[in-house]
Amino acid sequence: MSEPTHSIAGDRAFLEGLSRPVRVAVIGDVMLDRFSYGAVERISPEAPIPVLHVERETVMPGAAGNVAANLRALGAEIDLVALIGDDGAGRDLTRLLGRIVDGLTPVVEIGRRTTVKTRFVAQGQQLLRVDDERLAPPGATAAETLLREIDAAIAAADALVLSDYGKGVLSPAVIERALAGARSRGLPVVVDPKGRDFTRYRGAGVITPNQKELAEAAGMPTLEDAESAAAARAILQRSGIGAIVATRGPRGMTVLERADAEPVFLDAYPVEVFDVSGAGDTVVATLALALGGGADLVTAARLANLGGSLVVAKPGTAVLTRRDLLAAFARLENKAPADKVLDAEALDAQVRAWRQAGLRVGFTNGCFDLLHPGHVGLLSQARSACDRLVLGLNSDDSVRRLKGPDRPIQDEDSRAVVLAALAAVDAVTIFSEDTPLALIERIRPDVLIKGADYAKADVVGAREVESWGGTVVLAPLSDGHSTTALVGRSRGKPEAAR
Repeated sequence: MSEPTHSIAGDRAFLEGLSRPVRVAVIGDVMLDRFSYGAVERISPEAPIPVLHVERETVMPGAAGNVAANLRALGAEIDLVALIGDDGAGRDLTRLLGRIVDGLTPVVEIGRRTTVKTRFVAQGQQLLRVDDERLAPPGATAAETLLREIDAAIAAADALVLSDYGKGVLSPAVIERALAGARSRGLPVVVDPKGRDFTRYRGAGVITPNQKELAEAAGMPTLEDAESAAAARAILQRSGIGAIVATRGPRGMTVLERADAEPVFLDAYPVEVFDVSGAGDTVVATLALALGGGADLVTAARLANLGGSLVVAKPGTAVLTRRDLLAAFARLENKAPADKVLDAEALDAQVRAWRQAGLRVGFTNGCFDLLHPGHVGLLSQARSACDRLVLGLNSDDSVRRLKGPDRPIQDEDSRAVVLAALAAVDAVTIFSEDTPLALIERIRPDVLIKGADYAKADVVGAREVESWGGTVVLAPLSDGHSTTALVGRSRGKPEAAR
């Protein structure tokens, strides 16, 4: 069965209609994700390996911690039951999770080592991942504490997530206790499984294996749609699990609601894959949010499918926001490319993501009232001077103050839509001041681009950009193009000034 054609409007309406936060209990393995970003400019003289010059480092919660971070970004409330070690990484992880989770219960086990995964990244590519961990089940005291905290978390939840990364937290006793508690309250349960024996999750509502995990657990091929459906059906028939949502990368998803049901195949959304780290956590979080909010499984899977597609276009262990989903719906419904038209908060997040990927951010600005070839040429040159281009667009009020009461010809939303449709433009943001100085100081671009009809001394923000090590580019303009002249000719004034 193919994906329903009417799903976009209905899925958007469901997401917009969530009237209260969904509370999700998350139980599973947590870890600390470290990212070291830098540049590679030479090969080591000691061995044929690249030398990474580290420029910055970031840390964030991983595994079940990343599920919780995604749920928070989607607007959920979270109770996280986690097991950490009594070490520096555990303290860092507790501090980071405390900013995200409503109810955090870190069970600290003396002598346990907190799992740390360190990724080294240059020019947007991972060079190496180092895992520092010791795999072991919790001791008797820690295990008993986990069980008590699980009962408390489930008692207040709308949905339950079991995030199994095979680090020892989800023992058979923990899984059984959690599933029994969820069953007694009628909660939807989403399991991100590990290993080949899925019978250990017997009684779960839905599991989310990837294609490799599905094939290994079933002992069957899963490349084609029919093969993945047959493998999912075989697992459900012998495992006692309610449903499977199998993620298949560029092949999308296979959804099987019951062993005797018809499968639903969801196509993947075409995106430029940047980093798949943590994408499965985003799928689990989105699925749990939707099911906890009352969605049926196929609707929840469609939302998770879209969410997983969006997050792989972000660098690092990224999270998905409700804003991201709603912007994607606007694009899919053939409306404005809303994923490029960003308010201040969304722009700040996007610029941070680009910088984390080692990309140079450029900035230009203007009224762009009636787009003409001169504008297109300027923007093309601007984009060639950087990796990502932000365009600051004067608001309607700002244009009226600068150009007169009969301008702009097009309102700010219309101008933003047209500009966002250009391949040279990566983000459009509207500012209301007479100059973009405040915007420039906030995003701190690496490159500031203006037309060569300006002297550098007259370019707003030039001094500031150069003060933090950025560059100013004056792009040559093509002659004979002017919005003012176009407006004049349209009003019967062929000699209107530029």
